Amino acid sequence: MHNQNSAIPKLPRLVGALLRPLPLGPSSLALTALARNLLRRNPGLFARLGDYRAKSFFFDVTDLPFGLLLDVAGPRARVTARRSDMGADVRITGSLAAFLGMAHGAYDGDALFFSRDLAVSGDTAAALALRNAIDDAELDFALEVAALSGPLRAPLARLVTLVERRSGVALHRVGASGTWQ
Repeated sequence: MHNQNSAIPKLPRLVGALLRPLPLGPSSLALTALARNLLRRNPGLFARLGDYRAKSFFFDVTDLPFGLLLDVAGPRARVTARRSDMGADVRITGSLAAFLGMAHGAYDGDALFFSRDLAVSGDTAAALALRNAIDDAELDFALEVAALSGPLRAPLARLVTLVERRSGVALHRVGASGTWQ
């Protein structure tokens, strides 16, 4: 499903192996907190989904030992780390770098689809609506994590910068002027 000639970076297999034994519950709690904070800071984000807000989105992250189920149908967003899509309305498959790069504006979502770096199954119109909502919001996940990191903000900023530089994975919004301070 993935394009073998892709220039999109891949996480080392060791990272996936190290994450495999982690319990999914605490990961789900942390990701849900991040999603809810993101919505507080970007209140119109999921409203842009319109009728597709009732859909569930499963991100099959190929270089992680689990995927992420995003459910925004209720009054509060929820992200659940899972090992299968378990009946999600939309399944989007790709590497973590492809997902982050698209969200941060480093890669064009259409190009990722046509190059087969991302694959969509299920309700493709809902997937397109989600991508457009994320594009419109101009998200920066590193800044969203920083907003929740309290006293760990400065060391986290150094770590994110180092990982971004060494891995080539877009951990910040391209051209963003936001800061960690």
